[in-house]
Amino acid sequence: MHIDLSGKTAIVTGSTRGIGLATARGLAEAGATVVITGRNSDDVAVAMSQIAAGVPEAKLDGVAADLSTAEGCDRITSAFPSVDILVNNAGIFGEQDFFETSDADWQKFWDVDVMSGVRLSRHYLPGMERNGWGRVVFIASESAINIPADMIHYGVMKTAYLSLSRGLAKRMRKTGVTVNAVLPGPTLSEGMIDGLKETAEQTGESIEQAGINFVAEKRPSSILMRPTTTDEVANMIVYVCSPQASGTTGASLRVDGGVVDTI
Repeated sequence: MHIDLSGKTAIVTGSTRGIGLATARGLAEAGATVVITGRNSDDVAVAMSQIAAGVPEAKLDGVAADLSTAEGCDRITSAFPSVDILVNNAGIFGEQDFFETSDADWQKFWDVDVMSGVRLSRHYLPGMERNGWGRVVFIASESAINIPADMIHYGVMKTAYLSLSRGLAKRMRKTGVTVNAVLPGPTLSEGMIDGLKETAEQTGESIEQAGINFVAEKRPSSILMRPTTTDEVANMIVYVCSPQASGTTGASLRVDGGVVDTI
């Protein structure tokens, strides 16, 4: 299968590292013009350089914005009024007990993990409808279904993304625009690596082995029994953004290594 996104413009939010960076690179490899976004301009510039080093023909642009605010989202939509592909990847996470999670914490997660996708989708979907083609992808998580007891707030946000993506897919019926959610499981991104470093240093094991141990302890239902890589997740996202995925919409597509025990 050859995915050709030449002539398409894609925005990937939160694309300076992790799954977002891998997705931006994959879309660039497929020929799309890719807009990199992050909180600060230095991170955006570094990410663009990293992609360009591996994909010399990449067509890249970038914008720095705080997507937890309406003003930050407006900064992106003002710079890029229309796009063909929107990947709502920006998000924050962290373990925190329910009884120690304040109203302010809930609001912070809601603003970043949900409202950024709401605001950008509300802006870009009408233009996609007018053009008769478009792709919107929400990066949710297996935690949307397999709610973690130590991150209930995070699970709630990702469940909201499933509702949002499914509802918008229905709203965009018969328009040529698809809306889907991708659900990664534990993924060996920079964030996870940072969290594993202390354990790896204490035990003398590699980061990879620490990741395997994490999955065994925290996600014992995993079939893969290791974290996925960012590229493995990005491969699914790039496919969903492709013309070949025209028959897939309103779906929740898992790249979780089989963590969610369902048939």
